Amino acid sequence: MMNKQYRWGTIPLYFIATILFGTKTYIVYRFLFNIDLENKMQEFILFINPFISAFLIFALSIWIKKQSRQMKFIRYTALIGSLVLFANLVFYRSFTDFITIPQLFQASNAADLGSSIVTLIKFYDILLFMDVVFIWYLSKKKQDYVAVRYPRSGKVFVTAISLVLLSANFFLAEMERPQLFTRAFDREYLVKNIGLYNYHIYDIVLHSKVKTQRVFADGNEIPEIKAYITDNVRSDEVSDMFGVAEGKNVIFIWAESLQSFVINNDVNGQEITPFLNQLTKDKDTYYFENFYHQTEQGKTSDSEFIVANSLYPLSRGAVFFTHGQNTYHAGPEIMKENGYYTATFHANNRSFWNRDQMYESLKYDQFFDKDAYEVTKENSIGWGLKDKEFFEQSIKYLQTLKEPYYTKFITLTNHFPFELDEEDRSIEPYDSNSNTLNRFFPTVRYMDEAIELFFEELKAAGLYEDSIILIMGDHYGISANHNKAMSMYLDKEEITPYDHVQLQRVPFFIHIPGHGEGEVRSEVSGQIDVKPTLLHLLGIDTKQDLYFGNDLFVDNRKGYIALRNGDFISDDYIYTAGVCYDRHNGELLDRENAGLNIQQSDSPCSEIKEKVDMELEYSDAIIYGDLFRFIDFDETKLE
Repeated sequence: MMNKQYRWGTIPLYFIATILFGTKTYIVYRFLFNIDLENKMQEFILFINPFISAFLIFALSIWIKKQSRQMKFIRYTALIGSLVLFANLVFYRSFTDFITIPQLFQASNAADLGSSIVTLIKFYDILLFMDVVFIWYLSKKKQDYVAVRYPRSGKVFVTAISLVLLSANFFLAEMERPQLFTRAFDREYLVKNIGLYNYHIYDIVLHSKVKTQRVFADGNEIPEIKAYITDNVRSDEVSDMFGVAEGKNVIFIWAESLQSFVINNDVNGQEITPFLNQLTKDKDTYYFENFYHQTEQGKTSDSEFIVANSLYPLSRGAVFFTHGQNTYHAGPEIMKENGYYTATFHANNRSFWNRDQMYESLKYDQFFDKDAYEVTKENSIGWGLKDKEFFEQSIKYLQTLKEPYYTKFITLTNHFPFELDEEDRSIEPYDSNSNTLNRFFPTVRYMDEAIELFFEELKAAGLYEDSIILIMGDHYGISANHNKAMSMYLDKEEITPYDHVQLQRVPFFIHIPGHGEGEVRSEVSGQIDVKPTLLHLLGIDTKQDLYFGNDLFVDNRKGYIALRNGDFISDDYIYTAGVCYDRHNGELLDRENAGLNIQQSDSPCSEIKEKVDMELEYSDAIIYGDLFRFIDFDETKLE
């Protein structure tokens, strides 16, 4: 029996595992992830990297002497690798992105996702584990046919080959995408060039590195950051709108997943957002039609962070989770210092996205969470309390707050997977190949109606006239996974990278009852601009503050909005996927200059791209180093 087990002709188990696992991973890369391949070299790298990664990991088993442990290593490595692949696939279906280490520490959020996760799992996902079953079968029942004992020279040779192949993969990746590891804004480029598993190893190393930044930070970077902001961001211009809402209460509505393409648009011949459409024409309202969300993996929590601080979110994970205990100089804190009572309303668990801790860091006085509301099976759906019930139940709390107050209301109903009871529908779903997009329109309409009812309730409660009301879409609702359906709805042949950026526009309204001078404004703007804009409307000086946005009502602005992945939108250009476009007509301006080395090219986008990278780097330094702990804002003044 022993001689038969190691007879000539048996196949190494690690080799079988490599072929099966590599093939499966490539199929997922190619057909289940929506990875953009621009040339044959990228196609070749995408094909080889799953096999190289699998070969490197499974080949480690040959150094394990005991046969049973060697087979166990291969079995459990295949299982763990498949679980990692499956988790990334489910995550990708929702966010068109890959999981990062910080997000793994946010697993406590999963309990609140409910049906959202269920809708992302497909029946055929079980096929991802078929190779694991086969490997398990071979290692348990067919040990005669697999080799597990090798001479030392063979072990050295196999290990050397695996390292050579890995080096060749990295070399080709660096050729295809220069500075891939040093300027890794885009996780898709990392997965495309070095593979999902090597990306996760890189992410672990990067996570360890950034965790040390706070330990060694001493505040020496602050003068350089202040100088940059003074020279490139801050405007000395004082808007005519400064103080126009002084002493008024602030009611800020976070409109979940609301994108600008639904405003003044219709589906099945019916208006999607009749009330918000009306607001765009209201003389008491300023509507910003080229306003962009700037969130990344933290989604709603990222939008809260940006608006509160006028800093950029992180490229990995959610700041609310990873840096909830930092020192900040947020809008709520500044308003408290100027006599405002600050409160936030959200009918969800207070620990979701670590809000209970982060709101303390941002200096909110009060958090009305799920426990403050009567939530029943009848008045909730999807992620929780329906928006109409949410606003209706919030009025009684709003009436008790000390004035003036700053309040934030985060809606829930228009959230993926966009579920809505039949009796709550005012319009029918769209008809396309995407159930997500189809269901999106009725839930947007429901939210529009909820906001209209809230306005009426504010008036009935006597809270409307002495308030300023802001409404903002927090992030996109329809991801790039639904581009085919989106192109159908927008009557386009395809959704280009330029179109994708334009779909990141979200509505932003500033409604000032009795003002009478509102208008639609077309300048490029973003969530980074909200903090200085709101503080100035309230008549609060920000000369002692440190931020990267501009007052939306001044003319002397920096003229561009940076997205967290390094893309940007300026008055004239859109830069995305390494290419510069004309913002007004989508014309491709410099495909020959595409790539991360745009700063050294003659692209019309190169100068702004350099500033964008600098701003993101400085913002990251503030967060990772917790630099605000070194600043006394009572003594600080940017000149």
